[in-house]
Amino acid sequence: MTRAKIVGVGAYAPKHILTNAELAKLVETTDEWIVQRTGIRERHVADDSEATSDLAVRAAQQALERANLGPEEVDFIVVGTTTPDMVFPTTANFVQHKLGARRAGSVDVLAACTGSIYSLSIGSQYIQSGKYRTVLCIGAETLSRITDFTDRGTCVLLADGAGAVVLQAAEDGAGVLDADLYSDGKYWEYLYQPAGGSRHPATAETVAGRLHYAKMKGNEVFKVAVRMFGDCAATILERNGFRAADLDLFIPHQANLRIIEAAVKRLGLPMERVLVNVDRYGNTGAASVYVALEEAWALGRIAPGDLLLLAAFGGGFTWGAALVRW
Repeated sequence: MTRAKIVGVGAYAPKHILTNAELAKLVETTDEWIVQRTGIRERHVADDSEATSDLAVRAAQQALERANLGPEEVDFIVVGTTTPDMVFPTTANFVQHKLGARRAGSVDVLAACTGSIYSLSIGSQYIQSGKYRTVLCIGAETLSRITDFTDRGTCVLLADGAGAVVLQAAEDGAGVLDADLYSDGKYWEYLYQPAGGSRHPATAETVAGRLHYAKMKGNEVFKVAVRMFGDCAATILERNGFRAADLDLFIPHQANLRIIEAAVKRLGLPMERVLVNVDRYGNTGAASVYVALEEAWALGRIAPGDLLLLAAFGGGFTWGAALVRW
């Protein structure tokens, strides 16, 4: 069977690091409070010159270089993001142009923090169908641009970054074995950005009301997210004839350490087989899973033949999982 194999990984984080101590100067909080409730110690924040596409291009260039491919060989680009450069053109258009991928089609996917899983699923299907030879999947965010730094419930979490993978066809048993995508709009009020769209277009009133920032009901998100992680992981494992014990590495969305730990406990997997970097990156949204995947690869925590489970959830709600044989 032809599968979409990950032949290159890349990641980029802005140089500026915002520590918990620095956040404590902006909002009523402490390092101890943040670490205890989220596990986060620091996060990367883009400077004024960096837009989401700039971060995406840096991650994509690294992934292509590691795959020994040039941008002119890319057939299609899928960018998962909640924070596009503009409403239109798409961020994927900007990435395509900046990379020099002159013959590539491109599209944005807005699935909040599940953008990584959605982009991987879409890209892998193009490879499996034989439509394209090389697909570039990216998750990129500048969530600091929609962060209210007077709201400690969100500003301690959100961060900036980008990750990318290059997909090509393989018949050696490696690649994306399966992917599941889910959504349920009844949860939209738990995590959303009120203004900036057609429902509440930008006005002086929406700006004054701070409606262009992310809003979140943390306790409600926690309860639903843990269940989503557990349910989608169990479903995809069972359908493919695996158990949690068969996994070599679980790479979850890095939203909050407490959510990760609760989900891992529900899955019945030891933490030694889980990639956690939320302490150093915070919640980078659609970039999160790809950034963690790149770190796992760079640290040598993935070997050929390993079975990986990637999973994420995000506002909407959206959620999903992917099984990958490395």
